Amino acid sequence: MNPQLDLMFERVVPIAPEAVWAAWTEPEHLTKWFTPSPWTTPEAEVDLRPGGIFRTVMCGPDGERNESAGCYLEVVPNRRLVWTAALGPGFRPNDFSEGGFPFTATLTFEPDGSGTRYRAHVQHATEPANRTHADMGFVEGWGAALDQLVAYMQSRPA
Repeated sequence: MNPQLDLMFERVVPIAPEAVWAAWTEPEHLTKWFTPSPWTTPEAEVDLRPGGIFRTVMCGPDGERNESAGCYLEVVPNRRLVWTAALGPGFRPNDFSEGGFPFTATLTFEPDGSGTRYRAHVQHATEPANRTHADMGFVEGWGAALDQLVAYMQSRPA
């Protein structure tokens, strides 16, 4: 963890790692919780393998639309998921000339009692990109999304 380049978010949640994994890796679940309200995620695409696509479309309450596509770097079922916005599907470099910034996210889901220790470690290439992401409300946004993930997964029939 480099505090000038990285952001970290960690919390224990009251659902099993398998439920957290499903929420992160199945598009029909991602679209229900991924973006903090009042934003929505009407589209998600997942090809769960290294080099496979991780794509979301996020829509704001005033008609904003943000589409992003990255690729998975590492997939360890129910325990670890690594993807990057720096690369698109097939490890092709993404174009940030229209804005945005590359980052790599490592998510870990460790059993913790009857729940999961959820950890998100997000790495940036530069201090300004790290500050921009922090100033966008990284901790608050990822926390709100995680709350939505838990509520959604708990509301599903067993």
